[in-house]
Formats: sequence, C-alpha cells, structure tokens
Amino acid sequence: QVQLVESGGGVVQAGGSLSLSCTYSGANIKAMAWYRQAPGKKRLYIAAIGSDERTNYADSVEGRFTISWDSAKNILYLRMNDLKPEDTAVYYCNAGLNFRGPGEYYGMDYWGEGTLVTVSA
Repeated sequence: QVQLVESGGGVVQAGGSLSLSCTYSGANIKAMAWYRQAPGKKRLYIAAIGSDERTNYADSVEGRFTISWDSAKNILYLRMNDLKPEDTAVYYCNAGLNFRGPGEYYGMDYWGEGTLVTVSA
C-alpha cells in the first residue's frame, strides 16, 4: 500500500511562484508524477519523473514547472514558476511502477487528499 501527503499549496498572484511537496511511503515505487484537477474538470497529468531522473511535462506547464524527486527522503517536489490563473487546481502526487517516457507513466491507484493552489489574476 502507498500513502501520499501533498503540501505547499496556497494563494499566489499571477506571475508568482510556489513549491509543492509530497511525502510518501510504500514499496515498488519506480516513478512518480504530479496531477491536478481544476474545479469541475477531470484530474490531468502534468509531470512525471523516473528513477533515472528522466522527466516529462504536459505542454501546459513545460518550461514553467520543474519536478524533482528525493527518493532517499521519500519526498517528491514540484516547483511552479510564472503561475497563471488557469493553474488554479488541487494538485496531487502519484506513485508509479514505471516511467518509460512521454505517455508511458504507469501509476498506481493511490491518491492523497491533494493541496489547493489558487492563482489570482
């Protein structure tokens, strides 16, 4: 079983920055990812990282967000720069079994409660 706890959300003005963290526990975790769910929308993938530190980003956040992973400390990070109102969402981390590249992240069906990011115009 995997347990995930996201933190670091808050309210920020457009153009600002925010850093999220995810502490987790569990076994067989070979990759991790961030997702987000805007009000009234589906939860969407935004970034993934593998045990080889290979990363991938959704087009909507490419160049603005950075995913990083300290597997020794069991912490996943998401640095978000140049935030836009459309980045407003609940952000979730996910633990995966494998990540082979774009479109090939294999996540497990465990989710935390998420952390809310609100970007004001």
